[in-house]
Amino acid sequence: VGGKNASLGEMISNLAGLGVRVPGGFATTAEAFNHFLDSNNLFEEIQQQLDVINVDDVDALKLTGAKIRSMVMAAKLPDDLHAEIARHWEAETDGQEVAFAVRSSATAEDLPEASFAGQQETLLNVTGLDNIIAAIQEVYASLYNDRAIAYREHQSFAHRDVALSVG
Repeated sequence: VGGKNASLGEMISNLAGLGVRVPGGFATTAEAFNHFLDSNNLFEEIQQQLDVINVDDVDALKLTGAKIRSMVMAAKLPDDLHAEIARHWEAETDGQEVAFAVRSSATAEDLPEASFAGQQETLLNVTGLDNIIAAIQEVYASLYNDRAIAYREHQSFAHRDVALSVG
């Protein structure tokens, strides 16, 4: 679930019993992100775009990033992933209108040789299941924002080696 979501889970597990209030929630896994890309046949399409990009050409980077993000946003969440998100969302809301922060947690954040923190989207005050689903996809798409693509290239970090959890 990436460092950020793992830390939140640890805080919920270890601090709630001590009276420290940590907001509840749930997280999708990096495996769910890969399942989403795989079920939409996006791995190869995305990699083909990234294989030919010169990230120092700002205009090309902007066009390629926008194209990839558009592909991710147009893709459909697999039914099993949608159902799991709905199940956890319903358990967290218990029929109430609850606002969520929808945040990324990458599997490559805070490595000794590189820091990917803060590169992906965070969306605040998201309510309703449909909006949660859309926000998750927006966070998924943000793995391919121009800054993140260029950073991975400059760090010689394979794009395929980074996956997102969304909390």
